Amino acid sequence: MFSTFTKKETRDSDNVLVLGAELASASPGATGPGPVDRELKEMLELKGRLHDALLDRLNLAVIEKIDQAELRREVAALVGQVLAEENRPMPSPKFTRVVDELMDEVLGLGPLEPLLADPTINDILVNGHRDVFVERGGVLERSPTRFRDEKHLLRIIDKIVSRIGRRIDESNPWVDARLEDGSRVNAIIRPCAIDGPSISIRKFSKSPLTLKRIVANGALTGRAARFLRGLVRARVNILISGGTGSGKTTMLNALSAGIDGRERIVTIEDAAELQMQQEHVVRLETRPPNPSGGGAVVQRDLVRNALRMRPDRIIVGEVRGAEAFDMLQAMNTGHDGSMTTIHANSARDALGRIEQMVSMIGMEFPMSAIRSQIASGLNFVVQLARLSDGRRQVMSVSELTGMEGDVISMQDIFIYRRKGMGENGEVLGEFIPTGLRPHCAEHLVAAGIDLDQDIFSTAPGG
Repeated sequence: MFSTFTKKETRDSDNVLVLGAELASASPGATGPGPVDRELKEMLELKGRLHDALLDRLNLAVIEKIDQAELRREVAALVGQVLAEENRPMPSPKFTRVVDELMDEVLGLGPLEPLLADPTINDILVNGHRDVFVERGGVLERSPTRFRDEKHLLRIIDKIVSRIGRRIDESNPWVDARLEDGSRVNAIIRPCAIDGPSISIRKFSKSPLTLKRIVANGALTGRAARFLRGLVRARVNILISGGTGSGKTTMLNALSAGIDGRERIVTIEDAAELQMQQEHVVRLETRPPNPSGGGAVVQRDLVRNALRMRPDRIIVGEVRGAEAFDMLQAMNTGHDGSMTTIHANSARDALGRIEQMVSMIGMEFPMSAIRSQIASGLNFVVQLARLSDGRRQVMSVSELTGMEGDVISMQDIFIYRRKGMGENGEVLGEFIPTGLRPHCAEHLVAAGIDLDQDIFSTAPGG
């Protein structure tokens, strides 16, 4: 098969494989090159030669069009040929691993591929080419994965961002991107990343997390989930608030599953990651400036354009700036049932952040007018948090009930009450109703939502 490709005229000297797991397993306290170190070095050199040979024989511009099974056979044949020439026998498991890593380097993202394929990993955090951490079950742990050097890591970053038409360089040293499966990626390089390039990957489950699974995980009760599902069906405007890694996008995906499939949904994001399960969805994504500094498309542009697209609902992945004003206008002008997320530590703080974002448009609005728009546009705030034991928890479901003077009035319908810490460091608590009946109860009934009489009761159950 290799003979069917033209030889690559120039070779990227950075395309060198790394035996990450084996490098990390070497004793960090060794003072000199022992037998294990020499074996690792020899294996690394072997993989470098094998990868160079692949680059010599393959035209990487058309590699994605080739049948992968055939490519794997040829890669295995090349490895066998080189090992035979060097009279170097290799056990079958190690031979298979070498072939796997060569395939990952040519077709995928090199050392990151095994981590991306591991369903137990939620986050992948690369702090320079030597340090890689992963999150499992809300707890960070060091991974044995390594990159050969900084240039190798930069090549992987460039491969990620170039696939979606974005760029990262010294003049634009950070970028938000996504992988083909929707996983969120942020990368930052020198000069802003002092200790070398950094990658943060938030993986998404291949099967979207539903409210039922969130309840099973203990982050929500059954009756609170029924209430939230009713809010979505009744086209109530919802703001999902929380800190970094608290599960805002996951909750937004779970809530959006309750939207009627006959409605037209327009989603707006910096990097597309929402997993809408309906058929009629239009996905919009921002665009960074081109190398000359022009051509940028920001979220506010897309929100305003979405108003002309006859949407039934507008879903903004996260409001971060002046687009909050246009989002409020949409919520106040007939686009009921819209949802968005925001970074904030409490439901009250989330409203304060919305106020600040609206003021960013540069117009002199009285604060009372801004708060009035928020109170009439938003109906509920769902507050999330990541607890000290790593669990993601819904902390409150709060209803905006109007204005009291210049202050937006709110009432908590459900709250999470902490009770202490367990013997193993786990947070103890319970998610309970406050006993208050929401002001929108009649609206829910009018929308055909059948609310249980005890759904807001403080009595045990649900």
